[in-house]
Amino acid sequence: FLPVALYIYLCNRLVQETARMASLFAKTQALQGLTTKAPKSLRRQVVVRAEGEQQPPAPAAEAKQTSVAKVDRSKDVLYVGSDAAALKYLDGTLPGDYGFDPLGLLDPTVSNGQGAGGFVNPRWLQYSEVIHARWAMLGAAGCIAPEILGKAGVIPAETAVDWFRTGVIPPAGVYKDFWADPFTLFFIEVVAIQFAELKRLQDYKNPGSQSRQYFLGLEGLFKGSDNPAYPGGPFFNFANFGKTEAEMKKLKLNEIKNGRLAMLAMFGYGAQAVITGDGPFDNLLAHLADPTGANLITNLGGKFGQ
Repeated sequence: FLPVALYIYLCNRLVQETARMASLFAKTQALQGLTTKAPKSLRRQVVVRAEGEQQPPAPAAEAKQTSVAKVDRSKDVLYVGSDAAALKYLDGTLPGDYGFDPLGLLDPTVSNGQGAGGFVNPRWLQYSEVIHARWAMLGAAGCIAPEILGKAGVIPAETAVDWFRTGVIPPAGVYKDFWADPFTLFFIEVVAIQFAELKRLQDYKNPGSQSRQYFLGLEGLFKGSDNPAYPGGPFFNFANFGKTEAEMKKLKLNEIKNGRLAMLAMFGYGAQAVITGDGPFDNLLAHLADPTGANLITNLGGKFGQ
């Protein structure tokens, strides 16, 4: 008898508790319904103005929402490579945007807005292109400058070493007159660049964080726009370029154009070093002296056979 009575009692308690929880849930929903704001279409706004005050013009209808700017891209397309599908989501706001996205890496409709690159999202791709462009511009100038300065007699001939013979590619040659051996320099560069790159990565993840993080009292120099790609401020824009929005837009466009050209140039430097065994300036002089005998086709033919 006792087990049956206990079972009945537990069933009754379960029913009572269920009913009580349902009642509380209903009351909570009713209270939320009362505190929920009415839709904008049902709201009314009362404005009290002083006598004689002119009424401002009515604002544009709030119902209109623009997700992507509808701009004329007819003059922004390339002769080869511009994709009509890409022009539907590339609105021209990015510097150097010419509708070139054949792989759909910047497509916001792919992979829940992550783009066709998956974990490499569109924001990171745009940011990394600017960073690679800046490194390439520094590298392109640094690789060819010793050759030019050496041939002009500005620096001693023994220091005018081809860039790939400085220890960058050890089998091609190693310059031994540095203040330390190339391997020691390599590890010093790894530590120094790693430090700088980690700070840059943190600034990308948390824009403006490096101006708030202690850095030997110099953190104030890193205050700027809080845009990791274009930080600005007293350190990165000490000359105060781009005082107006139009000037800044033009500078960004010129930078990305020159950066893309520099990235191609660095690729060409590497290919020339492997194929011809000469530096970029020597290759240029050879081509100017004999355009038909020293060019891409003849260099490839001489390297890999006719």
